[in-house]
Amino acid sequence: MAAEVIRRLIRKVPVPRSLLGRMLLLTLLAVLFAQALSSVIWVSQLRATQLAGLVTAARSLAHSMTASVSYFRSLPVAYRPMVLDQLRSMGGTRFVVTLNDKPLDMQLLPPTPRKQAVLAAVDDVLRQSLGATTDISVNFVSPDDLRIFNSGLKLDELPRSWAHYALTLEPINPPVLVTQIKLSEGEWLYIASLLPEPYTSLEEQGLPSQQVWFILLTSSFLLLFIGLLVHWQSRPLKRLARAARDLSLGADVQPVAEVGGSEVVEVARAFNSMRERISRYLTERSQLFSAISHDLRTPITRLRLRVELLEDEQLQMKFGRDLDELELLVKGALQCVKDTDIHENIEPVDLNHVLDCLVEPYLAPNGNGRVTQQGRALAAYPGKPLALKRCIGNLIDNALKYGQNAHLHIEDDEHALVVHVDDEGPGVPQQRLEQVFEPHFRLAGQQQGYGLGLGIARNIAHSHGGEVSLQNLREGGLRVTLQLPRSADQ
Repeated sequence: MAAEVIRRLIRKVPVPRSLLGRMLLLTLLAVLFAQALSSVIWVSQLRATQLAGLVTAARSLAHSMTASVSYFRSLPVAYRPMVLDQLRSMGGTRFVVTLNDKPLDMQLLPPTPRKQAVLAAVDDVLRQSLGATTDISVNFVSPDDLRIFNSGLKLDELPRSWAHYALTLEPINPPVLVTQIKLSEGEWLYIASLLPEPYTSLEEQGLPSQQVWFILLTSSFLLLFIGLLVHWQSRPLKRLARAARDLSLGADVQPVAEVGGSEVVEVARAFNSMRERISRYLTERSQLFSAISHDLRTPITRLRLRVELLEDEQLQMKFGRDLDELELLVKGALQCVKDTDIHENIEPVDLNHVLDCLVEPYLAPNGNGRVTQQGRALAAYPGKPLALKRCIGNLIDNALKYGQNAHLHIEDDEHALVVHVDDEGPGVPQQRLEQVFEPHFRLAGQQQGYGLGLGIARNIAHSHGGEVSLQNLREGGLRVTLQLPRSADQ
């Protein structure tokens, strides 16, 4: 149940992207839920304890009232007013007691669970001691609505020594418990009093300020320590991410230190093993294609020499055409490997300078030309200079070859660098938008070239962690989008 509640809260809260932010958010939600649950239980127990104490205090107060009633009943009728005058003159008594000829009507306070519990306890004690048939009225009255004598005098209209010290507690002004008991016909004993501390106000207290500060301090310290722990444990992961990114660009990456938690150590160990296998594979592949390049050129050249010795011109033409096709395939394969596996060091690349160099040859003297450009890169991009230049150059050349003109739109922010290359050609059929990236695939069969431009550009983009995608424009033409991510530590 608790896990489901936390899961729902997480769905409603915007989730941070970083591991540290997510751990802190999850910890904060867990702490808030645990503190709220414990606070509810603690407050409910506190209120139950306070209610039990309040009832006990009310019953004690009722027993005191019973003693006062018994005392006044024992006095001769003529002496009762004299005793009341002495009590008022002395002052400082717990009760304000008067004798009235009828019960006084006053504006009563609205009932609450605590008030009702007190009234029930006082009424029960009084009836047990004075008799169940005794006329008893027990109510709570605000000090502003309190009436004391038959004439209905307010509390402020009496001398302060008579009632103020017993019935006021500034600045709280708690409710006054008014008990009216019938002693005889036309004689009602009026007793007004306050409940003893700490039950004076009768209001249910919320979470005390000390408890709120305790929750805030403990939550803050817990979040601080969790944040330090996650930051400490995530440092190896950040190093691993940087190493993986550099490895994807073909850089010579040193083995990652196998430190941190057991899971992080296992990941670092697996990465180091993968790095060794990839490095060994790339070395072997480079050696293999170097051998293929060397081994194929010699027999092709030898075959051309032998073909030239043939007397049959038709046969010579057929052999020459087959050799041209074979040489074209070999050159295309070697160029694909060469262009997508450039062994360059990663360095900050000024893409604005690269774009200027690629666009400048197509500009006319009046400033116009077959290539236009909008937008600029905001900062250098860490990558392989020649590879990025070849990637963007292939996209521009492809747009000029099939779309007459190329229009570049550059968008750059903290997350990614995006280069849109729009042309004015017929576009690409929707079902072949992915097929055109395959080696040697060309929509126009008569076009010259190897059909490798888009594939090479995508491979270079992939090696930088980016992507090349195609989209047909509504107004006509094809949009080729190169997206290169910018890492957080750039």
